[in-house]
Amino acid sequence: MTCPLGRMLVYLQKLLSNWPTSTSFMKTTAPIAPQQFYEPHAFPRGLDRKVVESISHIKNEPGWVTEFRLQALEIFEKKPMPVWGFLGQFNIDLDQYTHYVGSNQKKKQSWDEVDPEVLRSFERLGIPEHERRYLAGLEAMSDSETVYANVKKELSDLGILFCDIDTAIREYPEIVRRYLGTVVSMNDNKFAALNSAVFSGGSFAFVPAGVKTPMPLQAYFKVSAASSGQYERTLLIAEKGAEIVYSEGCSSVQDSATNFHTAVVELIAHDEGRIHYTTIQNWKKNMYNWTVKRGLCHARAHITWTDVNIGAQTIKYPGIILKGDHSTGDILSLAFAGNGQIQDTGARIIHTGKQTRSNILAKGISLDGGINSYRGLVKFGKKATGAFSHIKCDGLMMDDRSQSHAYPYNDVSGQHGTLNYEATVSKIDENMLFYLQCRGLSEDEAKLLIVNGFCEGVVRDLNVEYSVEMTRLIKMILEDGKAIAEEPASN
Repeated sequence: MTCPLGRMLVYLQKLLSNWPTSTSFMKTTAPIAPQQFYEPHAFPRGLDRKVVESISHIKNEPGWVTEFRLQALEIFEKKPMPVWGFLGQFNIDLDQYTHYVGSNQKKKQSWDEVDPEVLRSFERLGIPEHERRYLAGLEAMSDSETVYANVKKELSDLGILFCDIDTAIREYPEIVRRYLGTVVSMNDNKFAALNSAVFSGGSFAFVPAGVKTPMPLQAYFKVSAASSGQYERTLLIAEKGAEIVYSEGCSSVQDSATNFHTAVVELIAHDEGRIHYTTIQNWKKNMYNWTVKRGLCHARAHITWTDVNIGAQTIKYPGIILKGDHSTGDILSLAFAGNGQIQDTGARIIHTGKQTRSNILAKGISLDGGINSYRGLVKFGKKATGAFSHIKCDGLMMDDRSQSHAYPYNDVSGQHGTLNYEATVSKIDENMLFYLQCRGLSEDEAKLLIVNGFCEGVVRDLNVEYSVEMTRLIKMILEDGKAIAEEPASN
């Protein structure tokens, strides 16, 4: 007679011998663990911890970058939406956007899938066929990623590091970690925190002491996915006596859905270093472009921002901190506001070093009911003895329905600084039009000549190919805004 424990063991053996061992059964009954990360092309709308960790996982980032992103996410969630400028009029809901779009998203397959207005713009600009295919998304999709051409050997031979920010994090982590977030803190505002949490793509350049870039470093950013956000992060460092000339172009494919763009750009010019940063942003009109750009100048260093804004609802004020003695800075901006558009642009310069100098030239053109405004801040610190700043902002209205505004804020502490400010708002002078027509120009040719002359102070600072493109763009803007008649297409 077996004991109760023995009978129980016999029973368990029989039960286990009859238990199904099919692996298919095990697969269908075992609980399915939730996916830890999103796939690169399956991100949902909105922003949470899983979105941020998924971006960091896709990029295979070191732990310190993941922590940087998560800390920024906490700040983003706590900070309220800013209320400066025209922000309150937009009622933007950031949860309606996808904040990461993989670089190999399905490409367009033919010209039939490209917006006709985009193709028409290519024709009017005279862009070559192979470039049209790239710009239209037939050969590249870059949204949350950055596509770079091969870096010329000449740069690497000089010790110049130039690549996208993701590559820099992998290959030059000690440099990125030293400078990232030192000029634009994630605490600065809600948009700076947003970019710090989900940044993807953007430029990185490091030029060693005494070296100058032999040609402009160039990058191109494009938004093509509907209802998405783009958040490039750019970091440029010029060591002592080094010089960086950098140019970027930005555009977006026309789509009925809105897009959101918040970039963060940080420039660091060490003693006697120089950085010249040029951007031409030609976005679609139904896009929000709210960007944070700032540079830091050490002793005898110089930074120039040349900023051209076309399309989009733009809120952007490039800034310079003149920290070192005898440092200098220039901000040159040009903005076009067309129908249904608000261009709220300007500049911010903080003088803290001694004998520092700055210059701001802001040009705004509003037409077809657009709203253009200059919003600027120039501040002299208490120890900024001998500081000097000259500010000039000009607005040109092409019709009676458009608006032009200036909102300067000048804060001068101490008694040993000099600040000059001048502003003009006007329409095209009828006497000037009459004079030019008397010289044989048509009314539209005269208007185009006057507008080009108005923009000349900024356009002349562009390199040759950009200045040629700007001349064509200005003509197209005036045609689209019905300020001049569009020329018939040539056969």
